[in-house]
Amino acid sequence: MRRSAFALVLALALAAPSARAAEPVKLGFSMSLTGALANTGRVALAAIKLWEADINSKGGILGRPVQLVYYDDQSTSANVPTIYTKLLDVDKVDLVVGPYSTAQTAPAMPTVMEHGKVFIGLSAIAINSHFHYPRYFSMTNAGPDPNAIFSKGFIAAAMRQNPKPQTIAFSGADIEFSQSVLTAAREIAKAAGLKTVYDKSYPPTTTDYAPIVRAVQAANPDLFYLASYPPDSVGIVRAINEIGFRPKMVGGATVGLNNVSIKMQLGPLLNGIVGYENWLPTTTLSFPGVQPVLERYQETAKTDGLDPLGWSMVPAAYAETQVLGAAVNAVGSLDQDKIAQYMHSHAIPTIWGDIAFGPEGEWTEGRMIVVQYRNITGKTLDQFTNPANEPIIDPPKYQTGELIYPYADALK
Repeated sequence: MRRSAFALVLALALAAPSARAAEPVKLGFSMSLTGALANTGRVALAAIKLWEADINSKGGILGRPVQLVYYDDQSTSANVPTIYTKLLDVDKVDLVVGPYSTAQTAPAMPTVMEHGKVFIGLSAIAINSHFHYPRYFSMTNAGPDPNAIFSKGFIAAAMRQNPKPQTIAFSGADIEFSQSVLTAAREIAKAAGLKTVYDKSYPPTTTDYAPIVRAVQAANPDLFYLASYPPDSVGIVRAINEIGFRPKMVGGATVGLNNVSIKMQLGPLLNGIVGYENWLPTTTLSFPGVQPVLERYQETAKTDGLDPLGWSMVPAAYAETQVLGAAVNAVGSLDQDKIAQYMHSHAIPTIWGDIAFGPEGEWTEGRMIVVQYRNITGKTLDQFTNPANEPIIDPPKYQTGELIYPYADALK
């Protein structure tokens, strides 16, 4: 009996390291799965789940399976701090990444910083300009000057026209993303010699955008520059068309218009609008691995009612977790300082191209593309699978078409 008991104890002791080794690496985050940001948040979650399956098929992280732990923040910024506190203090996650958008990421920063975790923001603009946290990294292709990237291409394309525009109007939601982008846009417009004839923000709770558009119309600007989130992007585009406002150029940091589900809602109302895209199926943007991931996502999207293409968010959300997993495996540890040091000092291959991070965690080189929607005749998916209907007008290295100017000509 004593020998049997000893053998059992010995067997359990030998098995313990293996059992511990098999414990999952927990990756925690919040995501907007309901509310105004859910169209994009649900796509991001689907992409992260694809990465989870891929990394686990290759042995996981540090030889351990990855387990996602996530909660719906309901597109409400006030919910985010509580979620990250629960993830870190109750769920005891090993790693964290950010939710979608600037407005959702910023509230998580104090909690994440208090716990000393590496943190990757998803489509979050200039978050670290406030915190200067050495373990923060940005998964957005905005580059080292993220606020300015949204207006540089827009204004550059406008100023290439003959005759050049003379005046500009600004409008955006009273939220951190929009205000940061507008601050940079004002400086770029001023440097280009443009005169500002309208510059007002609106509350994020706004639902009727017609008064805003009429006020801008009364100012008669050549250019109408927007910094808007999905609900207001849609509302302003609708109001512009309903009122018949025809500035020479309109668009800008129109978040949400790069989501195919929203594109299909608007259809021909998008014609002439100048917006931005994160990725399009062009030769210069076909990075290794991106097409297979998108094809798998698109199969999932059919049954889950998601954005049917995923071009806007899938490469970014997959890459968000891909760079973190690669860094952890490269350093062979969950030591947060070592992970951050690796990410600051190495370009990491992803399905969104090779990504290198600068001192504040932004990309060392921007890769945001400015497009103009055109030739859209309906609200069916095929209208948006052809890159010719949204040619890249800036930057020149990715350009696939010229701006139709003035805006009214794109409506013909």
